[in-house]
Amino acid sequence: MIEPARPRAWLAWSSGKDSAWALHEARRAGAVDIVGLLTTYTEPHDRVSMHGVRLELVRAQAAAVGLPLVLVPIPALCPDQLYEARMAEAMAAARTAGVTHVAFGDLFLADVRAYREAQLAKVDLTPMFPLWGRDTTALVNEMLAAGVEAWVTCVDPRRAPARLAGQRLTTALLDALPPEVDRCFEHGEAHTFAAAGPAFAHPIAVRPGVIVERDGFIFADLRPAAP
Repeated sequence: MIEPARPRAWLAWSSGKDSAWALHEARRAGAVDIVGLLTTYTEPHDRVSMHGVRLELVRAQAAAVGLPLVLVPIPALCPDQLYEARMAEAMAAARTAGVTHVAFGDLFLADVRAYREAQLAKVDLTPMFPLWGRDTTALVNEMLAAGVEAWVTCVDPRRAPARLAGQRLTTALLDALPPEVDRCFEHGEAHTFAAAGPAFAHPIAVRPGVIVERDGFIFADLRPAAP
C-alpha cells in the first residue's frame, strides 16, 4: 500500500542551535517533509541577521543537513514594512513550490508565535513549533547530550555576560551563567551557530575570529576551519 505524501514544509533557519534541533525533531516526528531552509540575511554584509554568521557557513550547514537554502535578503536596519514584503514574496514562492507548512524553533515567547501565525494566515500557510513549551534548561542539556555543537556568535551585554561571545556552548558554560539568563537564550540574550548534531550528516569545522561591538551587541566572527 502506497502511503500518502506528507505535507511539504520549510524550516525557518537562523543558523542556531534551536533551528537545528527543530529540524531534528520535525524529522523524527515525521508529520511533514522538510524540503528547505528559509534564512533571512543582511544583504550588505552577507551575514545572517542578528546572528552575524557568514553565508558561506550557512551554505555549509544546508549541505550538511541535505536541504536547499532559500535566502531572503534584507537591508541593514530594515523597516518592518520592507521585511514583511520580502517575507511575503518568499511565502508566495513557498506556495508555488507546493509548501504548505513552515516550522520554527521558537520556545515560549507568545507574542512572537502570534506574529508568525498571523503572517502565515495571510498566505494560507500552516505554522509549526516542534519545540514549543519545552523546559529550556532540560532542552539545551538534551541537545548537548545528543552531540549538538554550538558556538555563541552574538551577545546582548545588557542581558548576558559579554565573555560568551566566541565561546563553544557547554554544560559548564551554561551552569556558570547568572540565573536570570535563559539557558536557550530565548529572551535574546545571545545567538548561536550550530556546527554539529543529529540533523547533520557531518560536523562543520569552525574557529572563532575577531570579536567586535556593533550597535550595542557583541559579535564573534566565526570562520571556516580545517576539519
